[in-house]
Amino acid sequence: MADYFNWIKAAHIISVVCWFAAIFYLPRLFVYHAMSDDKISQERFTIMERKLYRGIMTPAMIATWAFGLWMVFLGWDVYKTQGWLHVKIFLVILLSAYHGACGFYRKKLVDNPQYKSHVFWRWFNEVPVFALVIIVILVVVKPF
Repeated sequence: MADYFNWIKAAHIISVVCWFAAIFYLPRLFVYHAMSDDKISQERFTIMERKLYRGIMTPAMIATWAFGLWMVFLGWDVYKTQGWLHVKIFLVILLSAYHGACGFYRKKLVDNPQYKSHVFWRWFNEVPVFALVIIVILVVVKPF
C-alpha cells in the first residue's frame, strides 16, 4: 500500500472523532433547547445548534466519508472481501441518516422549542453510541 495511506487513515480518524463529538453534543443541545423557557435562551441554542451542525458536524461527516472512501479505493483488492468493512459502511450510512435527522430536528426546534420533550432528546442522544461501539469493534477486532 502507498506510503501516504497512513496519512489518509490519520485524517480519517481525526474526521471521525470530530464528527462524533458533534453527533454527541448536538442532541444534548436539543435537550437544553427543549427545556428552555425564555426567548434569549432559545435564540442562543438556535445559534449554537446551527454553528455546530453547519460549521463542524457536516464538514466532519464529509471529511470522514472522503478519507474513508479514499482508503477503500486504495485498498480495494484487500477490502472487497472483508465482511467487517461492509457492515461498517452500512453503519456509517445509518449514522449519515442520523446526521440528516439532526439537521431536520434542528430546523424544527427553531420554530417550536418544545417540538419534542427533553426526554425524547435524551434517548435520541444515545443512538450513535451503539453505532460507535460496533464500528470500533469491527475495525479493531475484524470479526469476519
